[in-house]
Amino acid sequence: MSKFEIIDQVLLQRAAEAGAAAARRRKNYNFHDKDADACHRLLNAVEPDSYIPPHCHLDASKDETILVLRGRIGMVIFNPDGEITSTSVLEAGGNRLGINIPHGQFHTLVALEPGSVFFEAKAGPFKPLQMEEKATWAPAEGEPGADEYLNKLKDLFVSL
Repeated sequence: MSKFEIIDQVLLQRAAEAGAAAARRRKNYNFHDKDADACHRLLNAVEPDSYIPPHCHLDASKDETILVLRGRIGMVIFNPDGEITSTSVLEAGGNRLGINIPHGQFHTLVALEPGSVFFEAKAGPFKPLQMEEKATWAPAEGEPGADEYLNKLKDLFVSL
C-alpha cells in the first residue's frame, strides 16, 4: 500500500545519491507499490554518464510525463528512422521543466548535470520494451558504440 510521502530536497538528494551509486548510473525511486499497478509514479535519478537508449512505447496507454525537479536534462525526440526532430533542455525551476511524450514517439534523455532527478508518470503495468519499441538505429545499453552515441547526444546540448 502506498504511503504518504513528502517530495522534498532531502528525498531528491537521497534519490540522486542512489542514482550515482548504481552500476547503470541511474535509479528509480517508486511511489507505486508494484510493477502491476495501473499507474506508475516515480523519481528517476540519472547521471551524465548514464546511457538510456532511444525507445518508444507503442501501447496507446503509455504516454509519459516527465518533470525535472533537480538539475538539467536534455530531451531528444526522433522520427522512426532515427533522425532528430526536436531537442529541449528541461531544467528544474527553468522556463522548460517538463515534457509530455505521446506513445509511439521515439525519445531519449541525457542528464546534463550530476544529481539530476525527474518525476515520471505513466500507465502501468510495467512491461519490458518489445523489439519494435527499441531503436534499431542506436546501440543498446552496454553494446559497442554506446558511449560514443551518448557523447554525440550530449554534444547536442553543449552550447545550450
